[in-house]
Amino acid sequence: MKKADIVQFYSRLRDANPAPTTELGYATPFQLLVAVILSAQATDAGVNKATARLFPIAPTPAAMLALGEDGLIDAIRTIGLYRTKARNIIATCQLLLERHRGEVPAERAALEALPGVGRKTANVVLNTAFGQPTIAVDTHIFRLGNRTGLAPGKTVDAVEARLLCVTPPEFRKDAHHWLILHGRYVCKARRPECARCIVADLCVWPDKTA
Repeated sequence: MKKADIVQFYSRLRDANPAPTTELGYATPFQLLVAVILSAQATDAGVNKATARLFPIAPTPAAMLALGEDGLIDAIRTIGLYRTKARNIIATCQLLLERHRGEVPAERAALEALPGVGRKTANVVLNTAFGQPTIAVDTHIFRLGNRTGLAPGKTVDAVEARLLCVTPPEFRKDAHHWLILHGRYVCKARRPECARCIVADLCVWPDKTA
């Protein structure tokens, strides 16, 4: 995709949604971190149902640690991989209290040192909680980057690097949300809804749907 088309691509997404944000429910950076850990291989809607029960009784690292792994499992067992996620979240709470005074760090290395936190999770937290211009590449953004020609790449890391390279600075802070929402609701995996896509004419994909 040409530079001028990329500017137009993001401009249209911005005009359609000037203040995008995550669909995960949270009130603090800690709650966002927990929600993102839970969202791996799960829907945001499913995570929100679980955290609506969880966060009122365990809103902080100390409270969640006091809940314990078994108590956490009871709250999140509707989510896939709940046992592994519960173990990682409890271990993360312990480290947040020991190393960061119960606060979520705003540095990538410190975030990725927490159990259950990889690069994608760290990117989401850095962007959404702390306003840093990171782009977390999930399956939706990976597909969209390749399909549209915006940021083709064979790996998640390659697509992320390309997105950071081609996305103009004025769009970088909100790019993650625009792209994930467009990939989730318009540029769908099985049958993209090209007829109602506001950037279809900029997209290089040859097999557009009617």
